[in-house]
Amino acid sequence: MKLKKLVLPFLSFGLALFASGLLVAFSDSKVLALKGAPLEMLQKALSTAGGAYWALFRGSIFDPQLAQDRFIEGFYPFSETLVAATPLILTGLSVALAFKAGLFNIGAQGQFIAGAIGASWVGFTFELPVVIHTLAAMAAAILFAGIYGGLVGLLKARTGAHEVIVTIMLNYVAAYFLLWLLSTTAFLRPGRQDPLAPDVRESAQLPHLFGEDLRANLGFIIALIAAGAIWWLLNRSTWGFRFRAVGANADASRTAGISVARVTTSVMFIAGALAGLGGAMQILGSEPAMTAGIGGSFGFDAITVALLARANPIGTVFAALLFGALRAGGLTMQASTETPLDLVLVIQALVVLFIAAPALVKALFRLKNVETGEAVASKGWNG
Repeated sequence: MKLKKLVLPFLSFGLALFASGLLVAFSDSKVLALKGAPLEMLQKALSTAGGAYWALFRGSIFDPQLAQDRFIEGFYPFSETLVAATPLILTGLSVALAFKAGLFNIGAQGQFIAGAIGASWVGFTFELPVVIHTLAAMAAAILFAGIYGGLVGLLKARTGAHEVIVTIMLNYVAAYFLLWLLSTTAFLRPGRQDPLAPDVRESAQLPHLFGEDLRANLGFIIALIAAGAIWWLLNRSTWGFRFRAVGANADASRTAGISVARVTTSVMFIAGALAGLGGAMQILGSEPAMTAGIGGSFGFDAITVALLARANPIGTVFAALLFGALRAGGLTMQASTETPLDLVLVIQALVVLFIAAPALVKALFRLKNVETGEAVASKGWNG
């Protein structure tokens, strides 16, 4: 039964690659110049699309050219994929957990920034022993972002304020607060006028997994542990049952004696903490100096990751790895084949499109007995 659930995602991904390949091929002027010779045009189109995807593979998984001197260096692209996927896993879990409880956490971006601020401040301000310093920075990130997310849950529970509106507004608050913070003496690097904080101390930075030449760090393992913990929370704990019950039907849960207000506040606190932990992994792992753009688009990409994973914690890991690979390999694809980087975003969009339209995929392949999973939007995001 579980294997049947994997059929549609794989077919959807294959359709996305096929459609994107057509876009790559027929956006090339050299291919279009052969429109008078159909066979040559088809051959050139296949060559162009294949070259683009080979460059994507070399930029995200393994590059034989880099492996000529040292084999391990050939996995530098895969290391970059893990670096890109780590914050996506944690922010994706933040959005997915809220979905399970029937909440739309659009504020992972602001919570990510709040966590990065906490980790950066503890990282460069205090002198602590190794390991303890890292744990303290992570704890600050979890606390800052947890409170930032929990505030949303509290407002919804007490006043009925819609979490979508509140989280969107708090994204702006976090972004502009960060800009102001980087102009203060407490956060601005001495001797600099541009918004750049001091590097976190080495005692707070996460160790690398595969040597100093590869940027993949312990943050990826922490993200995997977090995914496992959220899976256990949702599927094996009493609190997780309450979260899912409220997500399925808040009124029935309230009648059964479950405190919807407490669940709402708790879920948003944990969701904020997860996104904040993603910010900490970015600061302590790959970008030790906080800048105004530290948040990137991780919080917004997390929504797509959670949608692709159907709010499943384990699926979130694989969805984040996919998007991390596309992000890491997109630059190589652009440099090697002159393929516009925007087409990588098109591939991401097409993957989500086909995943979100299982009926279309089943119709195209004439599938009748393949499970599509639960309807996420109509069943409280419990797919």
